[in-house]
Amino acid sequence: MLAAVLLFAGAAYLAVALLRTLPGATVSTSLLHDRFRGRPPLLAWPRHGEAAVGIQGVAPIGSHGSNDPTPIASVAKVMTAYVVLRDHRLRGGGASGPDITVNSGDVGVYRTDLAAGQSVVLVRAGERITERQALEGLLLPSGNNLAELLARWDAGSQAAFVAKMNAQARTLGMSHTHYADASGVSVRTVSTASDQLRVAMRALELPAFAQIVAMPQATLPVAGRQYNLDGLLGKDGIVGIKTGSTSQAGGCFMFAAHEQLGGRPVTVVGTVLDQRPSGGQPTIIAAAFSASTALLASVRPVLATREIVRRHTTVGWVDTPWSTRDPVAATRPVRLVGWPGLRIHETIVTAPHLAAPLSAGETVGTAVLAAGDERETVRLVATRPLPQASTAWRVSHP
Repeated sequence: MLAAVLLFAGAAYLAVALLRTLPGATVSTSLLHDRFRGRPPLLAWPRHGEAAVGIQGVAPIGSHGSNDPTPIASVAKVMTAYVVLRDHRLRGGGASGPDITVNSGDVGVYRTDLAAGQSVVLVRAGERITERQALEGLLLPSGNNLAELLARWDAGSQAAFVAKMNAQARTLGMSHTHYADASGVSVRTVSTASDQLRVAMRALELPAFAQIVAMPQATLPVAGRQYNLDGLLGKDGIVGIKTGSTSQAGGCFMFAAHEQLGGRPVTVVGTVLDQRPSGGQPTIIAAAFSASTALLASVRPVLATREIVRRHTTVGWVDTPWSTRDPVAATRPVRLVGWPGLRIHETIVTAPHLAAPLSAGETVGTAVLAAGDERETVRLVATRPLPQASTAWRVSHP
């Protein structure tokens, strides 16, 4: 009887051991967190005021100065345009958007701003101006009155629109920013270079915004031809973005410049605030342009593309309880843009329902390689067959 019981128990154990579902395979990384190699970049920061610079779609490189909120003048119009375009997207390269009818109140704002010596764009009661034209007048000749016109059109009043601007600033993490008006003429509209770099990068993601700030001129229905105040446009790869200057804010400039790096297009984005005249730069805006040019020139040499993995490089391992550290490889090379000190991260995503047996070349998952916000996804494959668990292993591992 005892022998029969033992025989039955053994047979039952063997059946369970051979027929039970085994754990699936997992993929782990063999790459440690890494950095772009080299000495920390030494950039040509301005001697006065604040500045910040970064690479579009990657990350900020750094900032300099007190990082205290300071008046930003017409650079504030970048947030104005960003809020308008988020609320009223311009679809397609040549989209003009809806018409805006200029009313007598808009004309009154124009006259008041003109009398105060502010930057204005001529408007006439009854004039119909498209959303795109209004944005062109806002961003190129920097019409303060068009900032108020767009605020009224978008939110019903400047106060309601400014509330939207500040809400958007909070969403973007601009913790040292406060908007008091849509044009930036108010000294209570304050920010930092780092915060303004954030909104610059987000605004450039909108094709209509990037197109407009790169325009040397535009023609408006009543005002006629209007020129971009960006005196550096078209020089050193600069494709925008916005100037600003008042006696309280000093010279301010938010810039974007296209570069080619290892055959890849790269956009350098920067902001300089509170620049003052010096011996070689007699005006505040000239000082802002000079500081921006020097900063941009110092960024170029520190940028690099790095091949993070090569094709067929082992980047991880397939693990099962019965077979460990079977190598997996990338199916293509991956290059990322960066600069010395920028961290590189790898995340492995295992293919769903991954289980043995696996053949060589079979997809086992993906690797996501990232530097800042730049991400590249590469498929991972097994480099050699992964067998099923043997009978001996199943029996010896209940």
